[in-house]
Amino acid sequence: MNRRGWLVVGVSLALVGALVAGAAIVFGTFSARGYVEDRYSRSVADDIGRDATAYRSDRSPAQVADEITGSWNPDDRFVDDSGVYLRYDDDSLVILPLAAGSLILLERMSTAHPRYHSTVGNAWVWGRDSNVRGGGPGAGK
Repeated sequence: MNRRGWLVVGVSLALVGALVAGAAIVFGTFSARGYVEDRYSRSVADDIGRDATAYRSDRSPAQVADEITGSWNPDDRFVDDSGVYLRYDDDSLVILPLAAGSLILLERMSTAHPRYHSTVGNAWVWGRDSNVRGGGPGAGK
């Protein structure tokens, strides 16, 4: 390839990079996790160890859930008096009421499912989209 060909390739790659960066700015984040991280106030004091990262909002749990699900549709949703529980592919968002607003807990499903199973029961279908097979005689054959 001659010098002009390399120049065209270089300019093309630069344009693609600029378009991707521009799309990220215009369209925002690319996950529910990123959406929460970008839009809500971090609350380190409310973290649950290393498992759940906490955020706060001055809006009610229902309002926060509507904001998030308006942009990122969850795989499962459970609502009761204790809060709003949203399950995404790898993440959970648990939105709990506070005296003034909401506490939003962002956690990987691997730790959230056992933590909240007694609340959500079968509302969070664990492994629905996975290739995990049941465990009886002849399972997985």
